[in-house]
Amino acid sequence: MDATNIVSLLGGVAMFLFGMSVMGDSLKKVAGSRMEMILYKLSGNTVKGILLGTGVTTVIQSSSATSVMVVGFVNSGMMQVRQAIGVVLGAILGTSITGWILCLNSLGGSGASVAAYLNTAMLTGLVALIGIALWMFSKKSATKNVGGIMLGFAVLMYGMSMMSGAITPLREDENFVNLLLSFSNPILGVLVGLLITAVIQSASAAVGILQALAVTGAVQFDMAFPILMGIGIGASVPVMLSALGASTNGKRTAFVYLIIDVLGAIICGTVFYVLNAVIGFGFMQMTMTMVTIALLNSLYRLAIVIVLAPFIGVLEKIVCMLFPESEEAAAEQADMDRLEVRFLEHPTLALAQSKTVIDSMAQKALESVLCAVSARQVYNKLTLKKVYDLESVLDRYEDKLGIYLAKITKNDLTEDQSKEVGKYLRVLSDFERISDHARNIGEAVEEIEAKKINFSAPGMEELNVLERAVRDITELTIEAFVEGDTEKARRIDPLEEVIDDLCDALKTNHIARVARQECTLENGFVFNDILTDYERISDHCSNVAVDILEAGNFGAHQVQDDIGYRQNEEFLQQFSKYKEMYSLAG
Repeated sequence: MDATNIVSLLGGVAMFLFGMSVMGDSLKKVAGSRMEMILYKLSGNTVKGILLGTGVTTVIQSSSATSVMVVGFVNSGMMQVRQAIGVVLGAILGTSITGWILCLNSLGGSGASVAAYLNTAMLTGLVALIGIALWMFSKKSATKNVGGIMLGFAVLMYGMSMMSGAITPLREDENFVNLLLSFSNPILGVLVGLLITAVIQSASAAVGILQALAVTGAVQFDMAFPILMGIGIGASVPVMLSALGASTNGKRTAFVYLIIDVLGAIICGTVFYVLNAVIGFGFMQMTMTMVTIALLNSLYRLAIVIVLAPFIGVLEKIVCMLFPESEEAAAEQADMDRLEVRFLEHPTLALAQSKTVIDSMAQKALESVLCAVSARQVYNKLTLKKVYDLESVLDRYEDKLGIYLAKITKNDLTEDQSKEVGKYLRVLSDFERISDHARNIGEAVEEIEAKKINFSAPGMEELNVLERAVRDITELTIEAFVEGDTEKARRIDPLEEVIDDLCDALKTNHIARVARQECTLENGFVFNDILTDYERISDHCSNVAVDILEAGNFGAHQVQDDIGYRQNEEFLQQFSKYKEMYSLAG
C-alpha cells in the first residue's frame, strides 16, 4: 500500500465523517426541536423509550448524539435514569441503520439496460446535483436544509467510495491478509474495534471502514464479529465525555451506555463462542460483504436490546451503585419527595409541605450568594462550581414547586390560602433570581481571573464593604422568611436602600479613579457588572420582605407606606444605623 492509497484512505475517512456530520446536522435542523421534544415527552415506558431511541437515532444518524441529548435531559431533571436507559438501548439499535445506507455503495450494473445506470457513482452524483441546487437557489431555510441532507449524503458516499478504492489493492497484499486473520482472535478483534471507534468517535464510521475492508474479500465472519462488538463498546466514549461536569444522574446515564455495550459483548460473545465450540458453526469462514456486515451489525445490536431490555431495573441499580448520590442530591430528592401528590387534596397540608421545601430553597439561595462573594474575594474553582451547581438546583426547585403550587390552586381555596400560594410563587421566583445573579458574579470572577484584572486598593476596600452589606441583607432575608419574622423583615428595606447608595457611590468613585488614571476603563466593565448583580440581589431581598410583611397582617397600603415611601421614623432610624455600619469612610 503506497502513500497515494494511504492519503486516499484517510481522505475518504475525513469525507465520510464530514458528510455524516453535515447530513445529521441538516436532519436536526429540518426536524427543529421536535426530535428533542418527542424524545422527552414520549419516553414514558421501556417499549416507547426503545422505539423512540431507535427512531431518533435513525433520523439524526448518531447514537452518540441521541445519548448525549438524553444525558442532558437527565442532567436537568426532566427525565429519570430508568427512562433514559430504554432510549439508550434504542439508540444502540438505531445506529445500525447507517450500515444499510452504506450498502448503496455496492450498487452496480452492466450492459445497456437500465440496471447499468443503477450504481453508486450515478446515485451519488444525482443526489449531489439536486442537493447543491436546493442549497444554492432555494430561499426557504427548510428547503436549504433538505439540500444540506442530500449534500451530506453525497459527501458520505464519495468518502465511502474513496475508502473502498484505496483498500481494494490490499486484497493481493499477503501481509494485509495475515493482519486481518489475526483479528479472528475475539479479544484482539474487540480491542481493535474499540480503539478505532474511540479515535474517530463514530460507530457508524467504524462500521463503514469495516464495510470498505470487506470489498477486498479478505474479511471473514470470525474477524468481523469481534470487531463489531468492539465498535459497540468504543461508541460509548463520546457519550461519557459529554457527562464530564454533569450531575450524578447525568453520569449514570452516560455510563449505562458503556455498561450495556460491555454486557452485550460479554453475554452475546460468550453464548456465541460456547455454541461454536460445541456445535461448530459452518459460517465462521464465510467471506463478508457490505450487506452481510450491515446485517450482522443489526442482528448483534438487536440481540443486545432483546437480552437487556427486561433488566433495565438491574442496570439502573448497577449505575446507582457505581455513582452514589451526593449528600446534596439526596437532600434535594428528600425535599422533592415532600411534594406528595396525595397531599394536593388537602391544601393546608400541601401548603405546609411547600413552605418546608421553599425554606430549603431559600437556604440554598443564601449559600449561592455566600459562595459567590467568597469566590470573588479569594478565587477558588471548587467554590465557583458550587455557585453554578446551586443555580441549577434552584432552577429545578422553581420548576417543581411552581408546578406543585399550580396544582394546589385547582382546589377550592380560602382567600388566605390563595394569598399564600401567590406569595410562595413570588418568593420562589425571587430566590431563583438571587442564584442567577450569584452565578453572574461567578462568571465575572472567572473573567477577572482569565484576564488577570486587578482592581485598585481603594476599589477593593469599597467592594468589601458592599459585599459585607449584601451578605447581611441576604442572611437577614432568609431568616425573616423561614421564621416568618416581620420585625426582621422591616429591617430589610432600609439596608436595601443603603446598598443602592453604596453601588451608586462605588460607580462614581470608580469613574473618578479612571479620570485620575488610578484604574482602567476595562476594569470598570466587570466592576460595574458585579455592582449591578449585588444591587439586584438586594432588590430581590426587598421583594421577599414585602411578601413577608403582607402575610404578617400588614395591609398592602401600610406596606407601601412603610416600605415604598419610607417616611416612617423606624425606617429612618434603621437607615441611619446601616449607613454608619457600612460607611465607605470607615
